[in-house]
Amino acid sequence: MTYYVPVGPVSPYSRLAAALLAFFFGVLGVHRFYVGKVGTGLLQLFTAGGLGIWTLIDLIVILVGGFRDKNGLPLQRW
Repeated sequence: MTYYVPVGPVSPYSRLAAALLAFFFGVLGVHRFYVGKVGTGLLQLFTAGGLGIWTLIDLIVILVGGFRDKNGLPLQRW
């Protein structure tokens, strides 16, 4: 069995919390506010999560580990 070990600094924000926020409140952009991305959080809020498409993409990116916080650090901690 192979485990992925992140190299370098990782975000202090929880990936599980971001995923749950995206799942339940994604159209409001709450997961983006959580990681400090206020500008895109407001865009999601006013566009209903890009009509749900942007929210779905964000949820998938969070679950596979590619989502980053406002400082560009990856959300790796569950």
